[in-house]
Amino acid sequence: MGENANEADIRVGVRTRSLSDDRLRYVRQIGATDLFIDHADTEEEPDEFNDRDGSDTIAVGPDSIPSVSELESARERVEAAGLSLTGIQSLPYSLYGDIMFDRGGADEALDQITTLIRNLGEADIPVMGYQWNPRSVVPMRTTPTETRGGATATAFDLEELDDPHELAPGLDRAYTEAEFWENYRYFLETVLPVAEEAGVKLALHPVDPPVLESLGGIPRLFRSVENFEKGMELVPSDNHGLKLCLGCFSQMGEDVVDVIERFGERDQIVFIHFRDVVGTVPSFHETFVDDGNFDTVEAVRTLRDVGYEGAVIPDHVPEMVGDDDWRHRSRGFTVGYLRGVIDAVRSE
Repeated sequence: MGENANEADIRVGVRTRSLSDDRLRYVRQIGATDLFIDHADTEEEPDEFNDRDGSDTIAVGPDSIPSVSELESARERVEAAGLSLTGIQSLPYSLYGDIMFDRGGADEALDQITTLIRNLGEADIPVMGYQWNPRSVVPMRTTPTETRGGATATAFDLEELDDPHELAPGLDRAYTEAEFWENYRYFLETVLPVAEEAGVKLALHPVDPPVLESLGGIPRLFRSVENFEKGMELVPSDNHGLKLCLGCFSQMGEDVVDVIERFGERDQIVFIHFRDVVGTVPSFHETFVDDGNFDTVEAVRTLRDVGYEGAVIPDHVPEMVGDDDWRHRSRGFTVGYLRGVIDAVRSE
């Protein structure tokens, strides 16, 4: 690790698909320490993660599971830049969708995911993020809007959907929440023993947007604090926790400080998406991290108070003037702002 990288229990990281030398140098120059690799399926991600600089990436997707040697090589390259390759940011829906819907390819998908977990463990990469949310099947965002200074921000407004109960493309029927819970239980019963053996922590992200019990005939399981508690209790494991997306809980209208306390005191926070929005479901838009619903300083102070030790990473960020398609300026602002807040809270 580079200089001062281990001074803070709360560290600042980034998510990136590219592992190019320029990207790694930039990440280190802005003061981030932890790096999470985005998966290969660019069609499943918001625009700001579909950066055209796809050089030196590690592809994660169906029939594209990186080997131990590929992961080790990536980790060594990241470490040579003064950073830590902390984990896989998320799995693409194209890899886990058959498990979610209990389709014919479910067992093959589980084999690929458990292989990935074992390979991560052998390569000494400790985290695998995932979600239970078919982002490419139902809309994640609607018409973009403007936020501070005319920066472009993603947004969601339920009223812009023609019929949220109309079946999503490719579905022949609506699925019940009971079915989805059972399929999710089977997933956990299969992968968590492997994660425990491999020494890898799995981190679950909320559905986004966390709106309605079902959208397009697809249950939105992880739309509430209570459902997250149920998910953590379904197959209890010390190797399972939350990719705590503060923006998603802010969208739900939850008190973010209470959410941090609730899961932090149980040591169930693996890593954090540190972002915020203005408004709550059914209508909200992204904004800069210092300009949203919750108090950033109080959130960091609460993380300190519950003893959280891990990374906070910018997630969705507005598009600023002169940004590239990874939104390097906005991401750099967010990293710097979070570092400043963390340093201020540490000095209290």
